[in-house]
Amino acid sequence: MLWRAAIRTIILAWALVFVVMPAGLAQSNPPPSTTASASLDSGYRLGPGDKLRINIYGQTDFNGDYVVDGAGNMQLPLIGQVKAAGLTVSEFQKLVTSKLSDGFYVNPSVSVEVENYRPFYIIGEVNKPGEYPYVNGMSILNAIALAGGYTERADESEAYIRRNGQNKETEYPADETTKVEPGDIIRVPQRYF
Repeated sequence: MLWRAAIRTIILAWALVFVVMPAGLAQSNPPPSTTASASLDSGYRLGPGDKLRINIYGQTDFNGDYVVDGAGNMQLPLIGQVKAAGLTVSEFQKLVTSKLSDGFYVNPSVSVEVENYRPFYIIGEVNKPGEYPYVNGMSILNAIALAGGYTERADESEAYIRRNGQNKETEYPADETTKVEPGDIIRVPQRYF
């Protein structure tokens, strides 16, 4: 009988380890995608192709997904065309709140979040150049893999990126340290030896 009590104690101890330990680990480590999204959203500037989810508490007719058009504007119910390009998500949210407060709603509670970021583009010495959907935390190597990998003529040590609508390319190392941002135009150069 003593051995039965000992076995029950051991089983109970193992059950506690499997039930309590995973719950503690889940609380101490937030999911990486949430953290990446929050850090990107805080300084991220909206641009053409971004899809936003806009909600006004208690006003279901307004709520929905809206896309920033090629001119950098967004067409919204009641308030019409609103300039979004160049603003952070927080700045855009304040602008929409202000416009809705001007004769439409009293103290509207507006929330704005990026539903889908604008795509990035990759050209040059990759097997499938073109437009690809942006994913949080993506490195230049992930982008090259999406584009079918390098061609035989590719310079695999570097890549050139145009960011934020700039006309000038900047050289970056083609490794995990170089992160891709929404709207980037990546060019993989040809090697000359």
